[in-house]
Amino acid sequence: MKPFKVAHASAENWAQATKACTDIVADLADDATLGFVYVTDAFAEDLASILTYLRQKTGVVNWTGTVGMGICAGGREYFDKPAVAIMLAELDEDDFRLFPSITEGVDQLPEETRRWIASTSPIIGLVHADPGHEELPELIDDLAADTSTFLVGGLTSSREAHHQVAGRITGGGVSGVFFAPRIEVATGLSQGCVPIAQSHEISDCVDNVIIGLDGRRALDVLKEDVGAEMAADISQIGGLIHAALPIHGSDTGDYLVRNLIGIDPERGWLAIAEQIEPGERIIFVRRDPKSAAEDLGRMLDRLRKRLGRPPRGGVYVSCVARGPNMFGDADGEMGMIQNTLGDFPLIGFYAGGEVSFNRLYTYTGVLTLFL
Repeated sequence: MKPFKVAHASAENWAQATKACTDIVADLADDATLGFVYVTDAFAEDLASILTYLRQKTGVVNWTGTVGMGICAGGREYFDKPAVAIMLAELDEDDFRLFPSITEGVDQLPEETRRWIASTSPIIGLVHADPGHEELPELIDDLAADTSTFLVGGLTSSREAHHQVAGRITGGGVSGVFFAPRIEVATGLSQGCVPIAQSHEISDCVDNVIIGLDGRRALDVLKEDVGAEMAADISQIGGLIHAALPIHGSDTGDYLVRNLIGIDPERGWLAIAEQIEPGERIIFVRRDPKSAAEDLGRMLDRLRKRLGRPPRGGVYVSCVARGPNMFGDADGEMGMIQNTLGDFPLIGFYAGGEVSFNRLYTYTGVLTLFL
């Protein structure tokens, strides 16, 4: 089976950047059936024009993608500059199904798509989601459960419009593409935060506010975990220390990182970006570049050992706080992937939250390889 074909370009206007991409993939365009497109948010308002141009120049009707504050392709990462990245895949047209944005549940999927899901039993779905949807974690969980599909993808990140592409311009919920079991894939997830202490039981809370941990004031426990130096000036934890919710039943110690969004120093309460219940457990974690690089390396090594042949293509969705913000050098994160897995067609974007299986993560990298 043919490898996918990837192209990427930066230019002052969308037409120049998109033309540069289509010129590169012209030799595969006649056989391609599915296209992936990611644009930086400098071109967010031009996404409809970009999609029209791609269809006209490549002849590919089916496209999926979204907008990111950063995008990546090949070995390059584009942040804070106008850029377009595309990837073309030659797949049997009955082996995938695009679905436009849904906001409530599987019942909103087109009837033809639901029939295809029932007859095909897709194993994986690439999704893009609107960060403004109020019940997004529940919607992602329901979509995975109701279709029995492992989801990968992420939330649009943009200072402009939050458009998605799923055959057409869409948005406002979750959209994407399902793949049939004949499409072989391998996926991996890499964390960007490391635990700083053992987990604690939430002994008292209201909505997203933690009042007590292990029967003590929540803030006192946090100060104990971060150490005396940081506890003396708790303002130092901003953007560095986060809360994480362990995933029940995980054999890898997996957890969902959520931001600390408020501290009440008088009452000793903590507010996090997640609804919680008494009896749940929580870990305080540190955003740590060294640990993130080590974890990415471990994830890539595991994938390399599973591969029986070079990937035909791949999609990488990484947190917008990663990339050069965490790995230092420009293209450093993509360079790690290439150094371990080789130079293969790869495309992706930097998201406002990452999806793996049925969960919404933050500060992670999710890599999906097509074999």
